Amino acid sequence: MVKPSFAMFWANTVPVWKSADGNASITVWAGDYFLDGAAQNAPPPDSWAADPDNDVAVLHVVIKSGSSVVIPKANTEGVNRSLYLIEGHENNAKVDGQVINGKVCLTLDATKPVTIELPSQDMRKEVQFLLLQGKPINEPVAQHGPFVMNTQSEIRDAFMDYQRTQFGGWPWPRDDMVFPQDKGRFALIDGKETHPDKESCNAE
Repeated sequence: MVKPSFAMFWANTVPVWKSADGNASITVWAGDYFLDGAAQNAPPPDSWAADPDNDVAVLHVVIKSGSSVVIPKANTEGVNRSLYLIEGHENNAKVDGQVINGKVCLTLDATKPVTIELPSQDMRKEVQFLLLQGKPINEPVAQHGPFVMNTQSEIRDAFMDYQRTQFGGWPWPRDDMVFPQDKGRFALIDGKETHPDKESCNAE
């Protein structure tokens, strides 16, 4: 029940680690991994991810043929870690030596490092994984429509809050607002617009 907040991560501000041969990369959307002490993305202040002890991580792993990466063990104990194969299902990627084909979600032991590799010599091939991890919140969950709270009473309060305030309201005069094409991408946070730089727009 804190003040709502969100953080915008433009493409050029998201840290990306690359292997020495350039055939593997890891986009670090969240988490203290592969950054060698560099700055992380800052989550909203009251987010579960804002506490380093919760070890929340979101990593997008891309591996090209003949390359591999080692995901280190979790920074803290009691962490859940899941690995999703999202692209290149037919390319015989290996996770700790096991060939993985198909759209799968693997539950990993976060207390151990894991090796991901693509042994194929066909340089046109690549695989992409999404790694999600964090300590369990361990709280009851009540859900109705788009609202997720701890109790049904809180769900009712959320509905009432939304009906009363629209959670801050829609700041534009139309529900189907269309902006001029030359306006480009932007985010509106606390009444202030932010924009990606031209390099970021071109990269996307």
